[in-house]
Amino acid sequence: MQQERRKEALLPKFGRCTVSSILVLLTQFSLSLIPRFFSASSFLLQLTLSGIVVLFVLGFGRWCRRLLGVHASAPAFVFLNLLFIWSVYFCVVRPAVPFFMDAIFSGEVVMLFIGVCSILSSNPGFVTHLTSHSDNLIEVGTLEIEADNEDPLLLKRVRYCKSCKAYVKGFDHHCPAFGNCIGQSNHALFMVLLLGFLSTEASYIMCSLQFVRGSQIEPVTRFELGLRGTLVTGTMLFTLLQVLWQGIFMAWHIYCICFNIRTDEWINWKKYPEFQVIAQSQPGGSFSKMSFTNPYDKGILQNVKEFCALPG
Repeated sequence: MQQERRKEALLPKFGRCTVSSILVLLTQFSLSLIPRFFSASSFLLQLTLSGIVVLFVLGFGRWCRRLLGVHASAPAFVFLNLLFIWSVYFCVVRPAVPFFMDAIFSGEVVMLFIGVCSILSSNPGFVTHLTSHSDNLIEVGTLEIEADNEDPLLLKRVRYCKSCKAYVKGFDHHCPAFGNCIGQSNHALFMVLLLGFLSTEASYIMCSLQFVRGSQIEPVTRFELGLRGTLVTGTMLFTLLQVLWQGIFMAWHIYCICFNIRTDEWINWKKYPEFQVIAQSQPGGSFSKMSFTNPYDKGILQNVKEFCALPG
């Protein structure tokens, strides 16, 4: 089932990658114009304008999808943005960076490429029959699953992903950026990869600042920057936006790990009876109130310990 889901025609896949490439170039080119035409503005204003540009490009991609039927690939968009930033670093920034910073950043980029490829092909914990006669998905609509050597609590947390059209153990969310579900088997890999993105982007910001200082570029003269300077500043603005967004996203996931709750369960807890507590307003009264409870929370230390023990 998983292999059939992943099989796509070569031509549509190539078309999606082409659209993603155009969106990446549009994004980076637009961001490079901000330090050129708003050089006298504050850095906070430039960062705000960068966020508007990124949202505009994403909205343009959605518009193309709805009206023109042209699809982009979110994983390709992530991969190509990473490749673009690495190319700017290698061609422009690298000569101005000390050897140890260059070695650290280059190593982080290589590990990040490996991590992205790994999570794209990872199995998040698809639920299948363990017999050799059938590979069909287990029906878990009523949460009644029969499987050998499985923790009943984990089996209760099997959720259905509409994007993958499959049941996933420990389903957290479907990540469009990686084109895969995040579940029991790859949640730890997802967190490591998220940390890798933050570390790599922070390193690029430091290298970019090193390039700016080495080139003696002051904020008041940014309008006079050439193509090299605007590319570096534009990509630095993009990575700063990524750090802010991914930092918030990672803080949310750390919170969820500490309290042993999944993103899907937090958002859609009214769909799952085990997260519901029905309280009557008074004895014999007709009014009742439903509130949230988490039966899987065993305390922060035990929750973190169980998460670290999950297969990654």
